[in-house]
Amino acid sequence: MPTTSSAPDIDTSQGDIPRHIAIIMDGNNRWARHRSMPGAEGHKAGEAAVQTTIEACAKQGVEALTLFAFSSENWRRPEDEVQHLMSLFLRALQQRVAELHENNVRLRFMGAREAFSASLQQGMIEAEALTAQNTGLTVVVAVNYGGQWDIAEAARQVAKQVEAGAITAADVTDSYFAQFIQLADLPPVDLLIRTGGEFRVSNFVLWQLAYSELYFSPVLWPDFDAHTLALAIDEYKGRQRRFGRSGVEVAQLAKQKDKTLC
Repeated sequence: MPTTSSAPDIDTSQGDIPRHIAIIMDGNNRWARHRSMPGAEGHKAGEAAVQTTIEACAKQGVEALTLFAFSSENWRRPEDEVQHLMSLFLRALQQRVAELHENNVRLRFMGAREAFSASLQQGMIEAEALTAQNTGLTVVVAVNYGGQWDIAEAARQVAKQVEAGAITAADVTDSYFAQFIQLADLPPVDLLIRTGGEFRVSNFVLWQLAYSELYFSPVLWPDFDAHTLALAIDEYKGRQRRFGRSGVEVAQLAKQKDKTLC
């Protein structure tokens, strides 16, 4: 039977490295524009920042990194920019996956893949298969993804369960529903970082952000580096995560934990 809803049973102590970081990589075009360069150069520089961030997360001991590479709304951008992004994506799959595999990184993709070319879809399948058994950092790349799409897809899966008679509508709790949301098998998103100075989540991992800490950086994505990541993690480590509890209760839980460890 589906379980009932409850507050997340997650460690509330301060000073811990986030297990799962999600990043909205914003600012490639502005970075290029500030340098009187074409937007394509900003996206190339952004790809280098991805590599730097993956390496830094692995060194910090982060378990999962989810990157917002291409949203379901990005199709509205100029056709030449979209085509360049697709070419860059395919090239990255061809050139970078072997390096990730050598470094024990597991690569996954989430989103509606059917919108992409056959060669891109095949590249994603091969990259996932090659790295599937790796035990280091898990990197999830969100492509043609939207948080509302994610929730709607989960709702369709749950509706099929109801139609099949496997469950009733009364069985649909938030914890049951969550099984059908993307990233359900990974640790919850602890920290969301958005670069570029904007203060919105842009339809990214909406369900998964329920108890996330949010960090907004003015740094444009191509300039994001290990130092910028460390600043975000330090900010995260200094926050008190409550998960619906009061600050006093969180402090008491931390004391109980310390006594247990002694």
